[in-house]
Amino acid sequence: MIERSYRYIVRTPGVRGGNARIEGTRVAVHDVIGLLQTGETVDSLIARCSPELTRAQVYESLAYYEDHRGEIDVLVARQMSPADSRPSCSMTTSPPT
Repeated sequence: MIERSYRYIVRTPGVRGGNARIEGTRVAVHDVIGLLQTGETVDSLIARCSPELTRAQVYESLAYYEDHRGEIDVLVARQMSPADSRPSCSMTTSPPT
């Protein structure tokens, strides 16, 4: 099996449940994928939801998703399950500290 590495994707215990996220942010890969699956485009996601992200980071999230589809699909489904809510841009912002 080929080991894959990602320039922008990291996992950190205790941050976003240890799930894959974009380095330097609290934006998880499943946040990005959930928003894209519910109608955001790469450009609208960056402009409206996560202006701190680059196009390269969003596209790498898509690449990570392609390599880890089962894992990410479960997380997206879990995120959307409470009252069948649609992911919103507020999911990608950090809570106040």
